[in-house]
Amino acid sequence: MHEKREEITRETFDHLVDLAALELDEKEAEYCLNELNSQLSTISELAAIDIPDDVEPASHGVPYTDESSQPLRGDTWQKCEDADAILAQTPQKEDRYIIVPDIPHTTLE
Repeated sequence: MHEKREEITRETFDHLVDLAALELDEKEAEYCLNELNSQLSTISELAAIDIPDDVEPASHGVPYTDESSQPLRGDTWQKCEDADAILAQTPQKEDRYIIVPDIPHTTLE
């Protein structure tokens, strides 16, 4: 039995564009809506595949065991020999800390 295809309507899409405060012209909006609906269709096709209960989930499509995988690299701390050279390249610093500019915030209407 074939289920009804789920689709994002233009009304829902326009509402989401409004919420995200995006500025899309008609051509861009139509393209994005078609792409999203195409992705939803593909997800529906994948979800319809019958997978037996005894199949183990795999994040990469193949199992990675200790025997078939490289060991994880250990974390090792290394002192920077010339921190002043790195700090000299930064546009802003204070007390040997790099100052990162704030992200400008705007209000959504």
